[in-house]
Amino acid sequence: MIVFSFLNHFVLVTFFIGTFAGGLYAQDKKDYPDRPIKMVVPYVAGGAADITARLLAQSMSQSLNQTVIVDNKPGANGNIGAEFVAKSPADGYTLLLTASGPLVVNPVLYKKSPFDPIKDFSPISLVISYQYAVVVPTQSPIKGLTELVLEARKTPKAISYGSTGIGGGGHLAGELLALMAKVEMTHVPYKGAAPALADLLGGQLSFTFEPLVTATPLIKAGKLRAFAVSSAKRSKALPAIPTLAELGYEGYDISQFQGLLAPSGTDSLIINKLHSEVVKALKLPNVIKRLVDDGGNEIVGGSPQEFTHQIQADLKLYGKLISDAKIQSE
Repeated sequence: MIVFSFLNHFVLVTFFIGTFAGGLYAQDKKDYPDRPIKMVVPYVAGGAADITARLLAQSMSQSLNQTVIVDNKPGANGNIGAEFVAKSPADGYTLLLTASGPLVVNPVLYKKSPFDPIKDFSPISLVISYQYAVVVPTQSPIKGLTELVLEARKTPKAISYGSTGIGGGGHLAGELLALMAKVEMTHVPYKGAAPALADLLGGQLSFTFEPLVTATPLIKAGKLRAFAVSSAKRSKALPAIPTLAELGYEGYDISQFQGLLAPSGTDSLIINKLHSEVVKALKLPNVIKRLVDDGGNEIVGGSPQEFTHQIQADLKLYGKLISDAKIQSE
């Protein structure tokens, strides 16, 4: 009887402790966030992903009544910042706002990846999809895409283009053009979009595949001239600019995404709350104007499940392009 009473007492105490702890855990999630959130961007400031991150951070800071800090951690084509988030605590206070590269290009480009794009992250939301424009500085003597390709054919490797690095979206877009046009061009990798754009404007590069979010304002200001866009459909921001497919490169289609993720294992209550915040932010007039009207992006706001499917599909797509173009990491 004494043993029985002791066991009953132990079970009751354990039950109440577990119930109390579970209640605190649930309450913690309901109180989220109770301290600042860090949104890591794995690129230098001023690029397309950085612009999106700062728009989201501003909206989420106001809506959540908590500071959301944008933290730029560039390097290794986005791997440094992505790895930092993958290895951070899964508590919802360290997030990753990234373009496609670290998730769907780097894992097939590099022999060893510091993280698994499926296993090491909890997708929160697809944010936007975006395309690139083939642009030259307005002072360039090259007046169109046909002339650009003819120059590349006449003098192999004389035509140069910059990107955010080997395997970056602009690099892959350039390699696909070179494959389809059967020309050789010189790719110049940079540590971010801003320095590549600066060299383009300064005349050190022949052209770039520039994300529309950064290219569109400069095109409208008369500082850049656009020859074509990289997606299958024309951009709403630049409806007069033809697609590469329209200019004779049938089937050419390079579109990428930006998305928000957390470390794997982050509680679903937090994931769902953050997803709702992203969707809310993407409906704001100032966000729509900057990302869509001025930037030519398409709002997605896709669910965590849709984001996972997008990553899986793009891993196959870019794996084939990297193989066909024989792209190798440094």
